[in-house]
Amino acid sequence: MEKNIKSELWDIAWCIQDIADGGWRKEHPPLPVEKVIYSEHSVTASDNGEEVSSRNSAHDISEGTVSVDIITSDILECKKCRLASGRIQAVPGIAIKGLPVLVVGEAPGADEDRMGEPFVGKAGKYLDKWLAAIGLERKKDVNILNVVKCRPPNNRDPLPDEIEACIPYLKAQISLLKPVVILTLGRFATSVLTGSEEGITKIRGKIYKYDGIPLVPTFHPSAVLRNQTLKRPVWEDLKLLKMILNKQLKG
Repeated sequence: MEKNIKSELWDIAWCIQDIADGGWRKEHPPLPVEKVIYSEHSVTASDNGEEVSSRNSAHDISEGTVSVDIITSDILECKKCRLASGRIQAVPGIAIKGLPVLVVGEAPGADEDRMGEPFVGKAGKYLDKWLAAIGLERKKDVNILNVVKCRPPNNRDPLPDEIEACIPYLKAQISLLKPVVILTLGRFATSVLTGSEEGITKIRGKIYKYDGIPLVPTFHPSAVLRNQTLKRPVWEDLKLLKMILNKQLKG
């Protein structure tokens, strides 16, 4: 419907131009393919509905015409940073339009690098249990992406220039997928999308927003596998996610 309206307006504009040029109907260029523009995203945090902080993300990205498939293809062929030389394959992630929940992690690990899928190792199986506990399932309700699309050596944190090279892909994916709610896993992914420099222990328990989308931070599954005392706060975060999801879907 929206596209048809834009096409009609485009035709009207050219009719007006034709009249101004003497009334002759001419051949006109087609409606320009709409560009998806990604500007700085406002990020705010709230605790019990009260705003506690506000800042902008670090990047201002403007991309041309894109689709989920184009982004996936670009990621698979990407050689913009040093990580490309050491990967088996890039991991674009699970990006299916129409799914309400988006999970964002840090970067692929060894299993992900080998299989080309996000969260397929022990942490991934544990994540699937988390999602199942609140009635969700990957590829059915949940997309899964990473901030960085290639495995850093020895699973180290991605470096700033690697993030800078990769972040346009993530922002474009989020913009196109339009999730209802985002779950960030661990300090790194949470910091990138919220701009907060605090540790995950302090930042979790609050509802943030990324480009107007509610965002819930929690611990990374790998951290919980190492420290089972984190299970309780993760459960609280998952319940918060489900509450937001139900509220948003009910409108």
